[in-house]
Amino acid sequence: MIRDMTNTAEHGEEKSARQRLRERRAAAYRTAERVLSRDGARGTLRDRLALLHEAAPQVHDLDEPADLYGDGVVAALEERVAGLLGTEAAAFFPTGTMAQQVALRCWAGRTGNPTVALHALSHPEVWERGAFSAVSELRTVRLTREPRLPTAEEVRAFEEPFGALMLELPLRDAGYVLPSWEELTEVVEAARERDAVVHFDGARLWETTHHFGRPLREIADLADSVYVSFYKSLDGFGGAALAGPKTLVEEARTWRHRYGGAVFQQFPTALAALVGLERELPRLPDYVVHARVVAAALREGFAAAGVPWARVHPEVPHTHEFQVWLPYEADVLSEAAVLQAERTKEMLFAGAWSRGGPGLSYTEVTVSAAGLTWTADDVRGAVVDFAGRVAEVVSR
Repeated sequence: MIRDMTNTAEHGEEKSARQRLRERRAAAYRTAERVLSRDGARGTLRDRLALLHEAAPQVHDLDEPADLYGDGVVAALEERVAGLLGTEAAAFFPTGTMAQQVALRCWAGRTGNPTVALHALSHPEVWERGAFSAVSELRTVRLTREPRLPTAEEVRAFEEPFGALMLELPLRDAGYVLPSWEELTEVVEAARERDAVVHFDGARLWETTHHFGRPLREIADLADSVYVSFYKSLDGFGGAALAGPKTLVEEARTWRHRYGGAVFQQFPTALAALVGLERELPRLPDYVVHARVVAAALREGFAAAGVPWARVHPEVPHTHEFQVWLPYEADVLSEAAVLQAERTKEMLFAGAWSRGGPGLSYTEVTVSAAGLTWTADDVRGAVVDFAGRVAEVVSR
């Protein structure tokens, strides 16, 4: 019993230490003068309200009545999304989790097959607690676990029927990776050969145009339905949209109500989404281009600093987000990142570090408007400084 109590106390102390580190990281991020991305979601309530006060009049008529159960500004947002994606219609949802469950449930009713083929690292498999099966009577099968999108060969060779193929573009947990345009079209064709519908988990689809070299409408046209997020990539308050054929979207509205998604008023979220479409969407290709500059400078900086092993994944980022892997424990790298920000007011790595294996950790890097001011020399210099902080933490 005494041993159990000691173990519990030690676990509590470790948890408390990590909580303190998270709090320090949050404070360091708020006070840092230079970061690669300034995420609005980490701002204060005053910051978020100020955004609407300043920007909302530029994207919608604020003298019209407030929305009620999806009309007004919410309907205007839906029309804007359908126009951008080139679909017949779009429906606003409070969350992407709900939007995708509804979409695939509707498709299951049409195809007669509730099986959804997807990647083992796709968002519903990793982050949604089995919601597809627990809530929506869907069954998932995993086409691959490889850190890339499924191939046409894997789709054709899969040993059992499925009614829908779900593709996450980009695949976040594999490093925000994308296939080539040719690979994507071949995968879609392979699904069609099996009489399966294709649904894009396009939470971050907005980011993919530079990599594919195609406009959003052409990318979305490959799929039977598409989900997009308004806070990922666009820095909105939340919310999502399901876009596709009018008949599917109308059925989805019915299921949205049944799932509890018919919210009384949603004008702050809808307005923030319109602001994101107006301000952030046109700048995303610039962020992708500069992310490649930053990624190259990170590799060069780690080599110059003498770090024994380092990897940027993908080596040339597919979007403006990517992973950095280093041969240290996550707590060491987290402490070094916070120290750098506290002492220099520059925060090179603002995200959490996660354990990727024994003595190996990774973090996600996003390059947005704040990062455009960083030159390659700035990044290389910050990497050398960061490596020095790591050595300091290791030597303690």
